[in-house]
Amino acid sequence: MISVNRALEIIQESSTPLMVSELIPVDESMNRVLSETILAPVSMPPFRQSAMDGYALHLHNGDTYKVIGEVQAGDHQMPFLKAGEAVRIFTGGLVPDTADAIVIQEKVSVIGSEIKLEANPQKGSHLREVGEQLLAGSESLAEGTRLTPAGIALLKSMGITKVKVNKPPRVSVMVTGNELMEAGQPLQKGKIYESNSTMMVSALHQKNISVTKILKVKDTLEDTETAMRELMKDSDVIFISGGVSVGDYDFVGKACMELGITQHFYRVKQKPGKPLLYGRGNGTYIMGLPGNPASTLTCLYIYGFALLDILIGAEQTGLTRIELPVSEDIVNPYGRALFLKAKTNGKWVTPLKLQQSSAILSMAIANALIYIPEDVTQLEKGAQATCILLP
Repeated sequence: MISVNRALEIIQESSTPLMVSELIPVDESMNRVLSETILAPVSMPPFRQSAMDGYALHLHNGDTYKVIGEVQAGDHQMPFLKAGEAVRIFTGGLVPDTADAIVIQEKVSVIGSEIKLEANPQKGSHLREVGEQLLAGSESLAEGTRLTPAGIALLKSMGITKVKVNKPPRVSVMVTGNELMEAGQPLQKGKIYESNSTMMVSALHQKNISVTKILKVKDTLEDTETAMRELMKDSDVIFISGGVSVGDYDFVGKACMELGITQHFYRVKQKPGKPLLYGRGNGTYIMGLPGNPASTLTCLYIYGFALLDILIGAEQTGLTRIELPVSEDIVNPYGRALFLKAKTNGKWVTPLKLQQSSAILSMAIANALIYIPEDVTQLEKGAQATCILLP
């Protein structure tokens, strides 16, 4: 049994980016990872802009200026200003070459065709110079950057309509269990409705990954091995829910051996999710997740997302972690790392009730996980803890 940190290190050490890219419209690039560094094709801003509504001035020693025209955003005229002259200008408007500063409209009094200033502004006030954000030819977004709404806006503001991004891995999902039934049927005694496949697919959609294939398998070695062999033909990653523990009807580990899959680790010193398996065979990564739903999702978020981020070449891997004070005492008597379902308001983080690995109810309302390392036995109220933000 290995530690959480060692498990993550092994995933990092044993996996490499797929290095397959595609050109897609910028409008469809949300959450995709750049496969090339973007150099700015134009400067930003491309011309001298007014940052405020007001007046563009050619400064002089007096406090009165003659207004000789107006520039709206989008206008292309370039009035020539002599010392002591001004033009009415609006935010985003083209600032004349001979203007030294912008004075905001609240700081002037209008007297006919002249304005009187409360005080002369400093040179360059409220004026955005060419290339203030970016100069043409300079790096705007680096390879490996995950595109956000702001990143997409940056690309479009530079006139870019298509972008080269890393292709997502081909991912399949497999769920094991004789006890599983499809929702919508009358529930039989001893059975439960199968939900892990939908949960996993939904979580993967959060990373813009469409699942290639979903298989639901009975608890036999033959069925498990057959399903895994089929999925390995056209999958870069297979996530398996269930069948990874040490029960008489847990066959994922045995199937991996039969299929020649190299096991990188099995079992992690954590709660929930100890029976976690990770390996690779014939170019396919295999991650066997515990079958209890809260354990399944926790391990998919912590380890599965880290693996996927590496494969798509993301600069940062895994979920966002921040430090926050806990709102109550937390005890860890297990000698294992804990991932506690929690709620955070950005100031505090609070563990929820129902921390059992089967408790999907608390997972459904959680927006974070509290990570307690295996060597920490207690946290008092107000102590800082690692808070993993859920997507």
